[in-house]
Amino acid sequence: MRVILDGCSLTPDVLYALGYEKGATIEISDEAVARITAARAVIDKIVNDRQTVYGINTGFGKFESTIIPPHQLEELQLNLIRSHSACVGEPLTPERARMMLALRVNVLCKGHSGIRLETVQKYLKAFNAGVVPYIPEQGTVGASGDLGPLSHLALGMLGEGLLATLNNKKFRDAGSVLRELGVEPIKLAAKEGLALINGTQFISALGAEAVVRARKVARLADVALAMSHEALQATNSTLNPDIHRVRPHKGQQLVAQRLRALLHSEKYPSMVNESHANCGRVQDAYSIRCAPQVHGISNEVIEWVYGILTTELNCATDNPLVFPDGVKKVVSGGNFHGEYPAKALDMLAIGVHELGNISERRIERLNNPTLSRLPAFLVKNGGLNSGFMIAHCTAAALVSENKVYCHPASADSISTSAAQEDHVSMGGFSARKAIKVVENVERIIAIELLGACQGIDLLRPLRTTEPMEKVWSLVRSVSPPWEEDRVINTDIDNVTKLLRSGAVWKTVKPYVPEEARFLGVLTVKKPFELKSKM
Repeated sequence: MRVILDGCSLTPDVLYALGYEKGATIEISDEAVARITAARAVIDKIVNDRQTVYGINTGFGKFESTIIPPHQLEELQLNLIRSHSACVGEPLTPERARMMLALRVNVLCKGHSGIRLETVQKYLKAFNAGVVPYIPEQGTVGASGDLGPLSHLALGMLGEGLLATLNNKKFRDAGSVLRELGVEPIKLAAKEGLALINGTQFISALGAEAVVRARKVARLADVALAMSHEALQATNSTLNPDIHRVRPHKGQQLVAQRLRALLHSEKYPSMVNESHANCGRVQDAYSIRCAPQVHGISNEVIEWVYGILTTELNCATDNPLVFPDGVKKVVSGGNFHGEYPAKALDMLAIGVHELGNISERRIERLNNPTLSRLPAFLVKNGGLNSGFMIAHCTAAALVSENKVYCHPASADSISTSAAQEDHVSMGGFSARKAIKVVENVERIIAIELLGACQGIDLLRPLRTTEPMEKVWSLVRSVSPPWEEDRVINTDIDNVTKLLRSGAVWKTVKPYVPEEARFLGVLTVKKPFELKSKM
């Protein structure tokens, strides 16, 4: 996989692939090269003319009024990287660290940072050589950008601190790693330290992973729901298009259409559905009947977040910003503030959590013989066997954990840098916990699908619809029917891996109309242009 970065068109899916696909490489577009070169010329002129400009020949933050003499400009930038490499905790996974590295190259391609082209090219070369930066995950407050994590990213590229490689993931002396790979350490020129560390790339890189996986788990939640729908012998009448036509939220209609495609008894006859056609029950519980409404808004939240992050991945979030066109200028602003991705990722956690929340209620119904009309805890010889009793407890534990993660990190702020940076986003934690929520929901959905397949087994010889039979077979390829108790966490792990592999969605995708696969592919909008001159 080769991706040409231009600072304008990167999407969360492509960034995720750059982190996780083997052999992924990046290049810089010709237009980006021209923009980077033009912006650097502005910085060089400022240095040569001995103008005083923040971040170029002044101190930082509260030290903004301290003027730095020309012979100390390189030392200023080096000190910045060293002093700001202050994060703690476990390092990011190699995939996430490399997503950050690729994303930083992309935003530098905007051409508003004033960095030298050769410095950007060293980042690019390091990525293509398989460098894994050492970036501890705790320490960013999300304004002024992700200074700490990006400083650790830059530190390794200076030949200091630690680095690893894709071939040897043990972190070791950065200078030695760069020599092994034939990558020259960066020697910073004026403004380059600041150009490398000011931005929201920690929040945005982790956020990109969270939203890409959230999109996938939202589809899988509908598949698990469909299997539970059959196992619980629910009515299809709540999927009637007229119901959803008179409340035309896009997400609700999307989910209802997916479910109709998977449960359409006339097109793919379901013996299970036919068996209870005249049972006398009129309405199902909310966790089944209202699922299109609940799953629907979660889908819409995910797509909204995808749009916010798509824009953020292609933003100039440096400070000060260099504008090389027209009246060449360097302007201080606040684009580094991480409130946009922070708020979006807090919302993502809430939206995805709800998929797990309602899934856990369906797991309870599958287990409870009073509600399901199936054997207690989905096992034939109950008492001697406990079946899915504690698998439900695991789902309940994960749901409750997610409720804590749903507290918005961005609702908090704390003044830093001697009150110069007196409002911050806390977006780093927004991103970290969003991933955690998605991971937990993946496991909850796996437990539901596992239990629902067991419910289908207990209804045999009745068969469900064609697409759901194919999903059942796929699940049974990694988790045999439950005849007697065994170590169930192995089954949960196997089905979770199956969901994450994409195999389940690939199985049902041909049955789902194209318009019901996504709410719509979002693209980067043309920037709003001010008509008045500033």
